[in-house]
Amino acid sequence: MSYRGVSVAVVMPAYNVADRIVPALTSLPAFVDQVLVVDDGSRDRTAEAVVAVARPNLTLLRHPQNSGVGAAIATGYAEALRREAAVVAVMAGDGQMDPADLPAVIAPVALGAADYVKGNRFRHPDLWRAMPLDRIVGNVVLSVLTKLTSGYHHLFDSQCGFTAISGRAIHAIEGRLFSRYGYPNDLLARLHAVGARVLEVPVRPVYDGQRSGIRFRTVLHPILSVLARSFGRRLWRERVRPLLGLAAAKEPRLLPHPAEPRALPPSAEPADALLSAPPAPPR
Repeated sequence: MSYRGVSVAVVMPAYNVADRIVPALTSLPAFVDQVLVVDDGSRDRTAEAVVAVARPNLTLLRHPQNSGVGAAIATGYAEALRREAAVVAVMAGDGQMDPADLPAVIAPVALGAADYVKGNRFRHPDLWRAMPLDRIVGNVVLSVLTKLTSGYHHLFDSQCGFTAISGRAIHAIEGRLFSRYGYPNDLLARLHAVGARVLEVPVRPVYDGQRSGIRFRTVLHPILSVLARSFGRRLWRERVRPLLGLAAAKEPRLLPHPAEPRALPPSAEPADALLSAPPAPPR
């Protein structure tokens, strides 16, 4: 199986989600070619629950100790590249992402209209009913800060982890990710540095009583330090270094952009209507 002839892998980071990961796996669409679960040092029976799922092309990767969600995703990205996946989506092992939204998330990447696509729960009508108020406030603050630090001023909901990326974009950033909370903000900054086209699509917010891993101390450090470091690097790259006339020690691997996205077939799905407006280029 594949999506429009394009190979798709789903990376699913998992940490102590033994009671939630089976529905997350069994609800994935049939067009997903590879499902790569990364057990990030779980202390419960997450690994056993994954092994018990009878799904073709399901692979369990294990970290001997907890290394962070960003590190788990990086492990999944590396394995997806090894298997030559063209599009790599990320979906959480706790079931907080609606698999019905997966076609909309991967379509722009599969059709060549974007290098990276992220979900935006704030564009979904269920936001105010589904998302707790404290998470709304926290996400708004971090999203505004990420607009400034990343350079992608057209994006919002920076902390949404429902994403898709092209294999060549992973190559361009050399598979690097901040290991823990703050990885979405770090990844956007790295993508901007290589000229990646980033698009967002509405996704349904899903909350069934799961506790957020984001607390004040988690936001203060490391997320705010990631934002500050990303902004400093951007200022140096785009303002200070050119002003001083200095050459970069290592130029970023800029992504070549196709002249046009792949043409939509006559039987285009509703999700493909999202491609009618091209993503804004990095500034």
